[in-house]
Amino acid sequence: MKNWKKTILAGGLALGLLATLTACGNQKTQESQGEEKLEKITFVLDWTPNTNHTGIYVAMANGYFKDAGLEVEVVQPPEDGAEVLVASGKAQFGVSFQDYIAPGLIGDDPLPITAVAAIIQHNTSGIISRAGEGMDTPKGLEGHKYATWDLPVEKATIAQVMKADGGDFSKVELIPSTVTDEVSALQSKTVDAIWIYYGWAGVACEVAGLDTDYFAFADIDPVFDFYTPVIIGNNTYLEEHPEQSKAFLAAVTQGYEYAMKNPEEAAQILTDAAPELSSNKELVVASQKYLADQYQADAARWGEFDADRWSGFFTWLNDNQLLEGTVDPNAGFTNDYLPQK
Repeated sequence: MKNWKKTILAGGLALGLLATLTACGNQKTQESQGEEKLEKITFVLDWTPNTNHTGIYVAMANGYFKDAGLEVEVVQPPEDGAEVLVASGKAQFGVSFQDYIAPGLIGDDPLPITAVAAIIQHNTSGIISRAGEGMDTPKGLEGHKYATWDLPVEKATIAQVMKADGGDFSKVELIPSTVTDEVSALQSKTVDAIWIYYGWAGVACEVAGLDTDYFAFADIDPVFDFYTPVIIGNNTYLEEHPEQSKAFLAAVTQGYEYAMKNPEEAAQILTDAAPELSSNKELVVASQKYLADQYQADAARWGEFDADRWSGFFTWLNDNQLLEGTVDPNAGFTNDYLPQK
């Protein structure tokens, strides 16, 4: 878990690196020759552009933001993550994860960030392994090499699903993860099992023709059906600019709805915006088709949070003492800025 509060108080190194964004706060920009004023919004990613972010790029390319009176700039995250930039107010919105948010909500001075939309409705993460080697269920991890980030939440999650399957986490061989390409790591047998998000790494294995076994954590225990990834907003901006915040999320909703209905066209928009993905065009298209059914899934509308699922995961973090303190199970999210259906 990252200590976001210490990161911000430590002197704002990440902010210094992105000082050029200072003017992007709450100022409005004016287009030349009498065009309407557009509200400038900075949106910070969690990583390099990928299919989790497609709705943002669709909203830019198709003019949804401009139609909403907004000018949106997408930036890469500083070293310590999108949460730092959004909490500082240098970015108004960004991409995060429910488990990343939790530590920053603890104490008398929580980070001023709130999750305002679920990018993907259900947690698609789980464990992938080579097919036929017995790791199609959690107990099968015993005696095999697992690539670990050595994070408390990570290890507690695997231990719990293994216990539910009659397995023993202490019998797993933990290998410090250096995995950057899941397909190569599995093919080379450097490791036997990897925690992945199926929408990218799992689909990559399919595209590469690699036979795999996979189990999703949420299928084994519903407490792990938490929200990952999410869009977060700066609390001050949300409070002082509610109409612009709603307009932003309405445009983003349009973007993701387009991607759901038109995955191939959305994939092209993404690769146009991020040409570095062009060499993996087949993967981008396949991932986009997979996520077309995952963005909203069974929710009444794209982006909506289920309060019970949100609080259930935070309660699990508290019960397992995985945080430096106790997080309010109901803190850190809202559906109030999403379009009403």
